[in-house]
Amino acid sequence: MLISFGECRLDFDRRELRVAGRAVNLTPKAFEVLRVLVENRARAVSRSELFERVWPGVFVSDDSLARAVAEIRGAIGDTARRAQWLRTIHGYGYAFAAQAETALEHSSGAPRFVLQCGSRQFPLTVGEHVIGREPSLAMPMHSPAVSRRHAAILITHEGATLTDLGSKNGTFVGDRRIDGPCALRAGDTITVGNFTLVFTVVPGAATETVPL
Repeated sequence: MLISFGECRLDFDRRELRVAGRAVNLTPKAFEVLRVLVENRARAVSRSELFERVWPGVFVSDDSLARAVAEIRGAIGDTARRAQWLRTIHGYGYAFAAQAETALEHSSGAPRFVLQCGSRQFPLTVGEHVIGREPSLAMPMHSPAVSRRHAAILITHEGATLTDLGSKNGTFVGDRRIDGPCALRAGDTITVGNFTLVFTVVPGAATETVPL
């Protein structure tokens, strides 16, 4: 399940938080605190319930919960004094204090887009996909003409955007070298070093955002 609020997107299945399209690391306990608060956003959650859900069978101090909440606030750009997302209920617990949306992906979560490079295909699901020479990347391009982290494609429920990551040889859409975020359309050709990639829309794939 995907939950979005403001510029934040929380993916429960992948245990991933993204803010403005960028992955933000949370410790496992902080992630679980955020999950419980978001899942129960229609009500306030007591400290005792959070301890039972996040630290079952373990005695921990109030400081552990306070540190987890502070970590979450730092990650999503919130503060205790001017809480936009996480509200402290003094003497009780916490509440997720804003409207969130759940995003449902059709076709059993199938990717909406595919990047074609010769005989290779790279499915593009929601999130950021980095193209470069690093072997650990999802889309490795093994050539000295390609920078280690050359370019990135960001997939959202609104579409796809390509950004050059300060590469030495640049990133091209068609014949144009891009110098900022570039919206991608079906059939666009992307040149990265000596590789040509084709951006393709998966037939019949769609996404839907449903307010809760």
